[in-house]
Amino acid sequence: MRGIFTGFLLVLLSLPVVAYAAPNESTDSVVITFKDGHQQTFSVGDIARIEFKSPAAKTAATHIDASGRHRFVGKWIVGDGSGKTYQFTLAENGDATNNVDSGGHGSWTYIDGEARITWDNGWHDAIRKVGSKYQKFAHAPGTSFDSPPTNTGDAQRTNPEPI
Repeated sequence: MRGIFTGFLLVLLSLPVVAYAAPNESTDSVVITFKDGHQQTFSVGDIARIEFKSPAAKTAATHIDASGRHRFVGKWIVGDGSGKTYQFTLAENGDATNNVDSGGHGSWTYIDGEARITWDNGWHDAIRKVGSKYQKFAHAPGTSFDSPPTNTGDAQRTNPEPI
């Protein structure tokens, strides 16, 4: 009986050490709060990719890669494939501007490794890396990013660091 008591006492004494050694759940973690108020915590080290389903098209998914997004923030000189060039500015907050005609405004997001810009006038452009350089793919109003582009030209970021 004394041996069982001693073993039980040793187990009890070791429990606070095990509990104390457990990692803090709030360090390097992501907490998601659902609409019903419950929360779930995930370790950042366990996450490979985050996908958001597009509300407009239930089958489309948005992939987020914060480190890749950063390389698109800044000023770009883009071509239209016929010798004309324009300036696009992609801001960190998702705003986009250009100097086409009297200037344009839009918004941009990082999806599947490219910057996708939707302009207020209905045009939408993608800037993506092709080989060792970047190119701009323009899509006319009424077409999608999956459609063949209306025109394609080179794209080059003009500032070494994002604005």
